[in-house]
Amino acid sequence: MHPHLLLNISILCHFAGISGQYPLVQNVTVTEGGTANLTCRVEYNDNTSLQWSNPAQQTLFFGDKKALRDNRIELVRATSSELTISISDVMLSDEGMYTCSLFTMPVRTAKAYLTVLGVPEKPEIDGLTKPAMEGDHITLTCITQGSKPAADLRWFRNEKEVKGAKEVNASGKTFTVRSSLQLQVDRNDDGVAYTCRVDHVALAQAPQQATEVLEVHYAPRVEIIHSLAVPQEGQYLKLECVSKGNPSPDPVMWTKDGGELPDLDRVIVEGRELTFTSLNKTDNGTYRCEASNHLGTSSAEYVLYVYDPNALGQHGTDHALIGGVVAVVVFVTLCLIIVLGRYLARHKGKIHSGPDRAHGASEACPSCPIRICPFITLFLIFNMNT
Repeated sequence: MHPHLLLNISILCHFAGISGQYPLVQNVTVTEGGTANLTCRVEYNDNTSLQWSNPAQQTLFFGDKKALRDNRIELVRATSSELTISISDVMLSDEGMYTCSLFTMPVRTAKAYLTVLGVPEKPEIDGLTKPAMEGDHITLTCITQGSKPAADLRWFRNEKEVKGAKEVNASGKTFTVRSSLQLQVDRNDDGVAYTCRVDHVALAQAPQQATEVLEVHYAPRVEIIHSLAVPQEGQYLKLECVSKGNPSPDPVMWTKDGGELPDLDRVIVEGRELTFTSLNKTDNGTYRCEASNHLGTSSAEYVLYVYDPNALGQHGTDHALIGGVVAVVVFVTLCLIIVLGRYLARHKGKIHSGPDRAHGASEACPSCPIRICPFITLFLIFNMNT
């Protein structure tokens, strides 16, 4: 082989080896308290040593030799082409630029940035007054500390998200985040759960949250529900006093016409219910249900009128009679209109067409009113009977 060719081949191989002797690293992100693995690789190495240094340029490992006394730092793998170390129980102070050095001539380096995520603390909700009074203005404040980067706080009213006002403050390397929610509470907020949830990259699998359930006190509201639309003598009737308030307005009070209920075996008061086992006319009157708690009093009234079943039937007969009279009047009116119409038609025919045409018109339908009226009569008689 030609001497110059051998020289060129040796030079190319030499430069190929040098070009492959570069350390390769990757940035690492770890959660505070976790473990970070730092790996440095070389594609082509002629047994040249690898070294890891921390952001303070302190040597951690030179090959398989540990250089810094830190029990959290351990050797994972050391070969001619790889140096991997681990840092356990990572702290925020461990964050920074780590350097892998390959001791060739000249020394070649690669840098990997270690990012440490600050885990936000479990949130706390302040500002809740128990119990709150209907109409009160309250401000719920949710706070979480120790997040890096700053956490996001979200509010939920039961399952529906509501918007709060967020505030972020730096505290060293971490952040304190607050979110406020202003409310004017009413009775519909009683028993409602307000949840503050922390969203953060370090909590991807298990978001932190805190929940408070509102207790709202409010004055009662009352309504009376009755079991019969048209109460009749001898029937069973139940009146129920439905009262909603917090604290619960127990017991309720029943009165009749502003006084006490009659002391009868037929009238039974049991809890919120007033029951008439067999109605009669003496039960007529205005019944009042009243409920109270420490915030106020509410009442509702029911006017009871007991109907006579026979009178209700008579009313039905009267209505039928009135309907029959109306039908007769309609019938007579229709007949008069028909007769009058025929008369005017015949009279008009005599004026415009002479005697012959008038006579022909009368013969065309000489008894139309007489033939139509019986059908109307039958129709009206049928309606009167029904």
